[in-house]
Amino acid sequence: MIQRALISEIPRLLSYFPALGLVGPRQVGKTTLVKSLSEQFTKPILYLDLENLNDYTLLENDPQWFLEQHSDKIVVIDEVQRMLSLFPLLRSLIDQNPEGGRFILLGSASPALLAQSSETLAGRIVYRELTPIRRDEAQTAQIGLESHWFRGGFPKALLAPDETLWYDWQEAFMKTYVESDLRLLGLKASPIVLQKLLRMLTTVQGSTLNYANLGNSMGISGNTLQGYIDYLEHSFVVRRLAPYFVNVGKRLVKSPKLYFRDSGMLHYLVNLSDYDSLISNVIAGHSWEGYVIEQIIGRLSGNIQPYYYRTQNGAEIDLCLLRGNEMIASFEIKLSNNPSSSKGNTEAIQDLKTEHNFIVTPSSKSYKANLHWQVCSLDALWEYLRPLKVLKE
Repeated sequence: MIQRALISEIPRLLSYFPALGLVGPRQVGKTTLVKSLSEQFTKPILYLDLENLNDYTLLENDPQWFLEQHSDKIVVIDEVQRMLSLFPLLRSLIDQNPEGGRFILLGSASPALLAQSSETLAGRIVYRELTPIRRDEAQTAQIGLESHWFRGGFPKALLAPDETLWYDWQEAFMKTYVESDLRLLGLKASPIVLQKLLRMLTTVQGSTLNYANLGNSMGISGNTLQGYIDYLEHSFVVRRLAPYFVNVGKRLVKSPKLYFRDSGMLHYLVNLSDYDSLISNVIAGHSWEGYVIEQIIGRLSGNIQPYYYRTQNGAEIDLCLLRGNEMIASFEIKLSNNPSSSKGNTEAIQDLKTEHNFIVTPSSKSYKANLHWQVCSLDALWEYLRPLKVLKE
């Protein structure tokens, strides 16, 4: 098992909060992570999987009686989005006994989607997202950058013995996801439409979204397509990166950019077979951009907000980080190890007034390109970001 950075945070949170919501895509390792922590807890764990008919029935018939019989345990409820009707009962049980570490709720949907329940457990629950294995976690396990970028961070995919089995895993995962999981989350679209949508979205990786144009390509309305993308985002498949547009004196782009959150999923949908086929494909630059953005955002402190910046006149930055009203840092992401910044990049950092500006490459040496820009590899980036206090540590 690859050591996950979140493993040290969960016991601390459960010592105070009555409930912990651990969310993330299916097959990302949520159950494995919680079970690996059992020896660190002072109370025994009762594990219930709502995809198991017996466990589902236990909570369906008389959940209050059942849970009260196990008040001395940490009750783990997996795939909790399948029974949102539990949330009002959990609120009542927690209010009767608000001690820390009573419930761990594992879900394959974001807190926003879980909030469709009439009870959100506000003030009683803390949420954390378990992402696919990050670059720093893979690096600790001696997994190279090329392999991690190409295969992505789902444990079974990343650790597959060869690329053929990697492809087989992705194919099986996507089939289950498209034909079953999204529909269970409430997305009312046929598997054929969803498959078409996912493959179409690979063509706008790293681009601004125009819902009307994409909807026309699908033969559906822009509003319907936007609703579909909402579900894809709430189930951790894509990320919409918002534009930064505080400067009202500029003509700014105000549509979000779209990225697939797991690079391996993107590469499967583009029908790539190995790393060599990736770097020779037209999508390589946008794939690298999305991969780096996901690695950075996955390590940010909660008070840091990520954006991109672009004006109608060509000023552009791939990623910028805001704390309060202060723009802390900006990033241009280049696939070349001999990168250069553009005039538009320089105009953007002048607009944003960022002192810390980075050009992030796969494996270049670290050097100052000029007064404004620091060039470094992704693996070297963190030593520059730690002093800025933007990372979770």
